[in-house]
Amino acid sequence: MRKVLAAFVTLALVAGVSVFAYSPVPAGAQGGGAIEASVTYNGAPVVEKLKVNKDTKQCGTEAVIEKVVVGGNKGLANAVVSVAGAKGAPRAMKAEIDQHGCKFVPRVVAMTPGAIDIKNSDGILHNIHTYSTANASINKAQPKFKKVMTEKFDKPEFIKLTCDVHSWMLGWIAVMPNPFFGVTDANGATRIENVPPGKYTLDVWHETLGKQTKAVEVKAGQTVKVAIEMKK
Repeated sequence: MRKVLAAFVTLALVAGVSVFAYSPVPAGAQGGGAIEASVTYNGAPVVEKLKVNKDTKQCGTEAVIEKVVVGGNKGLANAVVSVAGAKGAPRAMKAEIDQHGCKFVPRVVAMTPGAIDIKNSDGILHNIHTYSTANASINKAQPKFKKVMTEKFDKPEFIKLTCDVHSWMLGWIAVMPNPFFGVTDANGATRIENVPPGKYTLDVWHETLGKQTKAVEVKAGQTVKVAIEMKK
């Protein structure tokens, strides 16, 4: 009986060690910190409206182009916030942008260098056209039967994305040099996780309002809140 009991205890200890060794590591456990960024704009939204006379079943009769989206709390949507100079291993992430209602959804997508899926949910002809300098430009038709096109962007830059069939369609692909970035939501907020401790410059980019920077210090296991107001 003692031998059986001893064997059971030994097995339990081994199993416990195994569970410990392969358990997931919680966020921040490796010494990183987090940044909660709040981006605001003390100005009016910028919206353009155009009459549509092509593919109205999918596109509607009016195109609404939201170049500056401001929430009720002055929060600025679609701003890319990134930590300049931070070093870290690339994280596995799936980048994708859709063409839905003859709009790019989301309007701004951020990714690390690699592949992105460009979807066509409209079921009509679109034509992907990118404008870039570091990466090769793309100009490809995407017929209704081609639901997904996968393209690669290997070098960091902000890439303008249009559709040659529907001239009002505009989107942006932000290819970032490190995995520490976020895109603000409708309230102007984004959170960047597991940033290595240190002093950095926080870069904010917006398609219409340009760029702005702010100093930030990240401490291990802590969340730092940063407020940035974009200017006209």
